[in-house]
Amino acid sequence: MLAQQMHSLTVATRGRGLYEITDDIQHLVRGTRWGEGLATLHLRHTSASLLIQENADPDVRRDLDAFFARLCPDGDSLFIHTCEGDDDMPAHVRTALTAVNLAIPIAHGRLALGTWQGIYVWEHRRRPHRREITVHLLGQ
Repeated sequence: MLAQQMHSLTVATRGRGLYEITDDIQHLVRGTRWGEGLATLHLRHTSASLLIQENADPDVRRDLDAFFARLCPDGDSLFIHTCEGDDDMPAHVRTALTAVNLAIPIAHGRLALGTWQGIYVWEHRRRPHRREITVHLLGQ
């Protein structure tokens, strides 16, 4: 019989960067004792995002930040929306180019991630924030 669970996870960021949450999500999956299912994650913000990315070499995360800094720099005169500072609209654009939702299969009681894949909250603002993630687990 199919079952489901809802969880809330809060991630405290220290400012712009990638914060790995793979172990936190895997802990929730293990607690279900299900063999198969689906984990759906939803980040409840518009200036941060979720992504699956390499978790072995930290240069990958640095390079992603560098690329997005070039693609969508803080303080760009193109942007009018600067209510919370010159990183405000660039953070929204970065979120629009990435995702706030992820769906990850559960197989054999574990997240079906590849060897070097990790789940990250990508903070796009320079200041620290508390980011909320709703986790929906469906399985048997």
